[in-house]
Amino acid sequence: DRWDKYVLVNIGRNFDEERSNFIAPRKGIYSFNFHVVKVYNRQTIQVSLMHNGWPVISAFAGDQDVTREAASNGVLIQMEKGDRAYLKLERGNLMGGWKYSTFSGFLVFPV
Repeated sequence: DRWDKYVLVNIGRNFDEERSNFIAPRKGIYSFNFHVVKVYNRQTIQVSLMHNGWPVISAFAGDQDVTREAASNGVLIQMEKGDRAYLKLERGNLMGGWKYSTFSGFLVFPV
């Protein structure tokens, strides 16, 4: 599922809406945060923040008795110009696709 219908702020156009990737415009330290919602009980979701194809951090929601549950995480990453960061659903189903989820990233300071 793509984010292109749900992007609220994309100053600098560094979020590639077609591929749902954030592309670093310069070398530096970036902050990323995400929040996702699962919809079905008796399932676990796992979402990973990927950096150039490699998982950096994950978030899990797995309470079997809850229909809706959220998972969140955040991290600082050193990125080179052109590096990509994106979310990958490793396991489970999200409520309404990515519509009820958030993903944000920004440059903390250049290196």
